[in-house]
Amino acid sequence: MITSIILINAERTKVSQVAEELVKIDGISEVYSVSGSYDLVAIIRVPHNEDLANLVTNKLVKVESIVKTETMLAFRAFTRNELEGVFSLGMD
Repeated sequence: MITSIILINAERTKVSQVAEELVKIDGISEVYSVSGSYDLVAIIRVPHNEDLANLVTNKLVKVESIVKTETMLAFRAFTRNELEGVFSLGMD
């Protein structure tokens, strides 16, 4: 599974509308409105790199009111359970 994080700037009056459109796109599992330099963060989970390329280049461009995006590809996920398991090795 390919996971990607897309940081999004939208027209100020259209942030909620953009978020609602994004969450309807297959492959986008979550959309967060956030503070800081970006307005929205979209979490993408797709089976193949080609699916990510299609989503970014063919589907995101059709969402009006997106001003800017920055796409980051996740290499590895760290979860609380994984980290607790690592730090508890040899503690029995």
